[in-house]
Amino acid sequence: MLDWLRARRAPKARPRGGADDALFDEEFQRRLEVLALVSRRLANGRTRAERRSQKTGSGIEFADHREYAPGDDFRHLDWNLYARTGRLLLRLFEEEEDLSVYLLLDVSRSMGFGAPHPKLRYAKQLTAALAYIALANLDRVSIVTFCDGVSRRLAPTRGKNTIFKVFRFLGELAPDGRTGTAEAMKTFVAQHRRRGVAILISDLYDPAGFEGGINVLRYHKFEPYVIQVYDPVEVHPPLHGDVRLVDDETGEAREVTITPRVLERYAAAHAAYRARIDDFCTQKHVPHQAISTEVPFDRAILDILRAGGLLT
Repeated sequence: MLDWLRARRAPKARPRGGADDALFDEEFQRRLEVLALVSRRLANGRTRAERRSQKTGSGIEFADHREYAPGDDFRHLDWNLYARTGRLLLRLFEEEEDLSVYLLLDVSRSMGFGAPHPKLRYAKQLTAALAYIALANLDRVSIVTFCDGVSRRLAPTRGKNTIFKVFRFLGELAPDGRTGTAEAMKTFVAQHRRRGVAILISDLYDPAGFEGGINVLRYHKFEPYVIQVYDPVEVHPPLHGDVRLVDDETGEAREVTITPRVLERYAAAHAAYRARIDDFCTQKHVPHQAISTEVPFDRAILDILRAGGLLT
């Protein structure tokens, strides 16, 4: 069934490499700032306890007191409270820990499919938007691209002003190679010992199955978030009659006679595949969003943020 999903009419040749001038234009940047503001609004009132730890001494926000115990540092005693009550109590503060956000972007050849723009172009915009929101939150952001292995990496960066470094990095990417999510994620976890949020952005058309890569992230204590990107043409291809389908990644060709019945079966297979991804992620408690490239990127990001569990 996966072969049906991966076998498509060969797309017209596209230039490989080189930045797309319209990809991150002024209008795109303006929308990023709006998304960052909305993200902060949505974060208000939500607990981020999973990123906070109670520590003694100076910190970001006062949390509580606890009784002094032999061996505690006298500098952390609340002497004003001792003067009033005679009790030796230590001050505890909540200190927000530095969050690492990894954006794992699929750049395999199947991501080069799509009309009027390839899926990879849309995925780049999602990646840039999520990176900007994380940078605005003062998180550490890394971008890692993969196909059948890790192909490129943008070193951890912080601060909104570094978004132009992100733009340059993404603008140079072109689809290439076969999809091999599990092996790529094994390389990723071996190279990144610092745990954090791992946002996987891919069409998930992996002949070996999408489950392996997600499980690698889970088993190594990363917090995976899965974003599946698909083109509407992949759901309802405008084909009829005798056609020759060519796999983008392997070059394998198949002669097929397209009838209304075949198209119905194909649409059902694609829907079943998306449902399988959704069921797996739900069972493993992995947040997941399936996004069509016909949805404006900023609306897609808002849907992700409103669903919760990511960057807020």
